[in-house]
Amino acid sequence: MRRIFGMDSPLMDALGKLSDLVFCNILFCLFCVPVFTIGASLTALFDCTLSIAEGTEDVFIPRQFWRAFRNGFKRSTVLWLICLAAFALLGAYYLAVRSLSGALARTYQITFLVLALLFACGFQYLFPLQARFHMSVRENLKNAWLLSAAALPYTLGTIAVPVAAVFLSFVMNPNIFYVAIFLWAMALFAVVAYLNSFLFLRAFRRVEVSR
Repeated sequence: MRRIFGMDSPLMDALGKLSDLVFCNILFCLFCVPVFTIGASLTALFDCTLSIAEGTEDVFIPRQFWRAFRNGFKRSTVLWLICLAAFALLGAYYLAVRSLSGALARTYQITFLVLALLFACGFQYLFPLQARFHMSVRENLKNAWLLSAAALPYTLGTIAVPVAAVFLSFVMNPNIFYVAIFLWAMALFAVVAYLNSFLFLRAFRRVEVSR
């Protein structure tokens, strides 16, 4: 019993990581409220989850979150605004494609899917790279897409994890919609980021990112 509930036991270590993830998740949700701060919030979240995955997190995780949010605010906000512009362009392209019909429509639908997948692949790395390497915006944009291609298996994994989480939460059983909302608000954003952090760390080790 002492081993199970000792401060150095695997159970206590897991509970400690879970509590850190809950703190990170709540802070992430709160800091995302102004919308334009979502980029800095993502950087802060990944700064924490990457550290938790490596076992190097701050003893007081909210302090680490705030420090990463503050230090990465400017560059992360610029990255996020660029992403918002890309989202808008993809949305406009999708609406234009929907207005078409026949063989031409199918061709442009495939084009849209390819563009959306390419964007998603690079987007996965933008904020983890910023959290880990503190790059300039230009370097980050270049390296995100280069890394997404060079570490393609990990890239596809980082896309599959959130897609699976959303499917299990909202699609597989629509009757638990409000329970799913609660779980995402309390922990699931951070849990998904934490699971993906192991893939990001492997990608970072596999490819030497130019800084």
